[in-house]
Amino acid sequence: MEFQEGMMRYVVHKPKEVNWGFEKDTEKGRIKETPTPTMTPRRKWKLMYLFNRSSSSPPRNPKSKEPPNEFLCPISGSLMAEPVIVTSGHTLEKACVLACKALSFTPTLEEDSSTPDFSSVIPNLALKTAILNWCKTLCVDPPKPIDPINAKNLVRALMETEVKNPDTQIIISGKNLVQGAIESPTVNLNDPELTHSCSSSVDSVETAESIPSLQLVIHPSYNNNSSSSSSSDTLNPGFNEEEEQLLVKLKSPQVFEIERAVISLRQITRSTESSRVRLCTPRLLLALRSLIMSRYSTIQVNTIAALVNLSLEDINKVKIVRSGMVPLLIDVLKGGFPEAQEHASGALFSLALDDDNKTAIGVLGALEPLMHLLRSENERTQHDSVIALYHLSLVKSNRVRLVKLGLVPVLLGMVKPGHMTGRIMLVLGNMAWCPDGRAAMLGAGAVECLVKFLGGTQLNSESTKESCLSVLYGLSQGGLRFRVLAKAVKTEEVLSKMVKEGSKCVREKAMTILEMMKMTSKEYEEEEMGEEVVNWEDLLELSHTQYQSE
Repeated sequence: MEFQEGMMRYVVHKPKEVNWGFEKDTEKGRIKETPTPTMTPRRKWKLMYLFNRSSSSPPRNPKSKEPPNEFLCPISGSLMAEPVIVTSGHTLEKACVLACKALSFTPTLEEDSSTPDFSSVIPNLALKTAILNWCKTLCVDPPKPIDPINAKNLVRALMETEVKNPDTQIIISGKNLVQGAIESPTVNLNDPELTHSCSSSVDSVETAESIPSLQLVIHPSYNNNSSSSSSSDTLNPGFNEEEEQLLVKLKSPQVFEIERAVISLRQITRSTESSRVRLCTPRLLLALRSLIMSRYSTIQVNTIAALVNLSLEDINKVKIVRSGMVPLLIDVLKGGFPEAQEHASGALFSLALDDDNKTAIGVLGALEPLMHLLRSENERTQHDSVIALYHLSLVKSNRVRLVKLGLVPVLLGMVKPGHMTGRIMLVLGNMAWCPDGRAAMLGAGAVECLVKFLGGTQLNSESTKESCLSVLYGLSQGGLRFRVLAKAVKTEEVLSKMVKEGSKCVREKAMTILEMMKMTSKEYEEEEMGEEVVNWEDLLELSHTQYQSE
């Protein structure tokens, strides 16, 4: 009975479980509670906390985050897809760099107002990886390379802006330039309406104002009206009418016009120094680059001849090498027209006179083709090639390359009375003062070859004798090996004859080599006397006698 009363009391007083749910009150914009048959108060507060936490935190949008400045190209202002490092240390988008080089334009950067140097371009793989990791972390699509056409339009827009404000420093947002380059259509210079639309300077100014992003500058060669020429001079203060006329002809589709242009350029640059300095511009060099490998002999020969004339000025030598002419000249040496090969070897000889160019020309591969042209049937080609090798061999790195290419046996085989011997001695003299070159010459029989040449009856040139003795003096630094080789070919007799019959300079050099040989012999004898002399035959007999007695 008591058990039944307790059970009835438990059933009557059992707490009612109320489950809670939540729904949004659209009228008041807040959350209201609604009881459900499966929700407890503890579950209720847990869900309210999670719901309020998720609703109060703003949604994340990784694409809205701005990239670091070092990830942006200073020219385009966009995220770099193919970052490259140029010679000046700046990092830019590859397409923008190629567009600037193609248009021969050097921009002024916005950050530090500096100008980049585009002579060499190296991919920046580390920065490219960092940009891709940044995009992957923030769920951003990786950047795509800029189209070459858009890149050129971008650079043209920057060029036109600098032309409008030549006296003031121009700082332009790269994003605006990209937008302007994309929106502006490509200008077709072959459209006949463009070539005759500007009948006066007022018309040309109005045309320029109507196209703010890409202005069209009409050059005098496209117009018959002189007033249009004056408007072009106003828009471009560095305007060179002579250069513009040559560029128009050099880019003509007619072969005859190109031939006339390169012949005219060759004649102009042959006469005066000022014309060579004035016409050695990046735009003109770029036009000549495309003509060096022409299949028309007249174009190729006169183009390289004009390049030789331009290289005569010291201020132009580094410009020409940095413009990328050397690889093209090397290709001409390998397979160009014979007269073009003659001018190409002369151009390399002229460019090698500048110390800053010697190493670059050797690294680019000019040594082997110049060695091959030493056997050319053209005497002038031989002369320019051997002189170019002489100047290039003044650099140690080039001397080492020449030894590996086998220059020493080639030159020794050409040592004979003739017009080339004196120049060959100059190259051998440079090689003799290099340890690798000296060892190669001693091993190739240079001492015997030179001594026979000095003792010959056909040698009458005093300057050639002096050059040959200079080479022997360089070989005498080889020490004991030279002494042995010189003694075997009776060098002392030939040198003694030179001391008696030669000129003053020849006598002095011959006496110097004789003193060097005597000093080396004396030092060698002193070393032998200073050490204990060992008679190996007596030592062997003594050991044999001891063995028998035992």
